[in-house]
Amino acid sequence: MSKQPLKRGKAKPRKKAKASTAKRASRPPKAVGERFFEPVLCIVDVVENSDERVFGLSTADRLKRQFAQAGITDVLDPVAASTRNGPVIFVRSDIVIDHPLIPVLAKRPNLLLVSDEDSDARLAVTLLGLQMDDAVALLAGDGPGPEKLKLLVRSPSGLEVAFWKGLRKRETPYAERLTGQNKPAIEWRMFMGTYKGATDFVTKHVWPRPAFHITRKLADTPVTPNMVTAVSALCVALAFWLFLSGHFLAGLMAAWMMTFLDTVDGKLARTTLTSSKWGDIFDHGIDLIHPPFWYAAWAVGLMQGTSSWSPYTLWWLLGIIIAGYIVQRLMEGIAIKWLGLEIHIWRPIDTLFRQVTARRNPNLALLSVFSIVALPDWGFAAVALWTALCLGLHGVQLLQAFSAKKASGELESWMNVSAPVQ
Repeated sequence: MSKQPLKRGKAKPRKKAKASTAKRASRPPKAVGERFFEPVLCIVDVVENSDERVFGLSTADRLKRQFAQAGITDVLDPVAASTRNGPVIFVRSDIVIDHPLIPVLAKRPNLLLVSDEDSDARLAVTLLGLQMDDAVALLAGDGPGPEKLKLLVRSPSGLEVAFWKGLRKRETPYAERLTGQNKPAIEWRMFMGTYKGATDFVTKHVWPRPAFHITRKLADTPVTPNMVTAVSALCVALAFWLFLSGHFLAGLMAAWMMTFLDTVDGKLARTTLTSSKWGDIFDHGIDLIHPPFWYAAWAVGLMQGTSSWSPYTLWWLLGIIIAGYIVQRLMEGIAIKWLGLEIHIWRPIDTLFRQVTARRNPNLALLSVFSIVALPDWGFAAVALWTALCLGLHGVQLLQAFSAKKASGELESWMNVSAPVQ
């Protein structure tokens, strides 16, 4: 049986597509042969004047640094992005975005990020680079809607990324357009976003406002976070010498200045996106090592005739304080290694207890209160007593955690649960 030739109808003439703009007409042909799988960044200038700066950086430069820290270092302009057969994260150049949202944009294709304040404010979208025209129009508020492009539309509060393990806190991340009107509020929100959720009461409630103003001023200068840390190290040495000499009030002034700068250097690094491995080692190394030296200097200063207590008693008190400091740090390390989380973020009571437990700032508060009324020796004894009490409570806390892990198999922070974000 012979095959009959297929009859073909006359092909209808195709309408010639019109180039919408000269720029689009001059765009190079799209290379669709090669397929890419790793996302790249494309910053879209939707508005002409998107040069507002926060903490010394323009929004575009801030976005580039943030995405680079998340491992996305390739940045394409819209024309180059239009030839990429792979995922591209298109972001408006006038927005500020919190760090936890970036991995979400990188991992979820066809995601449109909108503002919590205004669901019509389209901030970023992940699409194929070949869909550049649709992406740019979408971010500008024009073109096809999210439904036509089959996009998943989510605001930050709807992405379930409220728990930020690195900063030990539960907080809805932010994503907003930056304007002259909302800049002060966004700066404060960004600054407070760098704070840890579990910390002492001085850092949490006393230092934020003054540290915010100093950090904002320093961000526009050549001063680096490591420079601030270096000055704080000088304050450590000055406080040590003054304590050793029995000048307790003057030493406390230097000590409190150090704790303030210890807040500023970290906030400056995070708000200007200049954190470094060396900076972390420098900062945390000082934080870890100096408290026992301060306590030892305080004890020796009391022996210089400023206290009627015997050296034997003072050495015993010093031993309790230093041993308690070391054992408490070891307990924290045990919790991280064998329980899989920091003990201070296990339950709400643990996070609250972290505000007052016998660490540097609460202990300095005790020493300050007693020194103001000319009782530095009683302040030293109060620190020893509080250290012993806290050590016992942390021991109970650790035993409870191991018991809970044995019963349930895994511990989870109260901050990482499906509950409304405070």
